[in-house]
Amino acid sequence: MAQQSARIVATPEVLGGDPRIDDTRIGVYRVHELVETRGLEPQTVADRFDVDVADIYRALAYYHEHPGEMAAISDRREDRRRAAEDDPRVVTGPGDLTDEQE
Repeated sequence: MAQQSARIVATPEVLGGDPRIDDTRIGVYRVHELVETRGLEPQTVADRFDVDVADIYRALAYYHEHPGEMAAISDRREDRRRAAEDDPRVVTGPGDLTDEQE
C-alpha cells in the first residue's frame, strides 16, 4: 500500500490533462466510475491500484467539487465512444467482421 497520500493533479502529458491521483495514471473520473457507477468499495479500488484509500476519497471529493470539468470529461468519452461505433474499422465482436476484414 502507498506510504503517503497523493494529491489530485492534472498535467497535459498524462491522461490528456484529465485530473488524476498524483504519481499514478488513475484518473478521478475512473475512480468515480468504479466506486459510484460500478459499486466497488473504495478500499477495493485502493487495493487494486495500490494506493491509499484516502486517495480514492480525495478523487471522489474532487469529482463532486468540479462538476463542470467532470461533465466535459464525460462528454469527451461519449464522443470517442460514438466515433468508435461509427468507424467501420473498429471491431467490437465477431459480428463486425466481413469477408474483406478477415
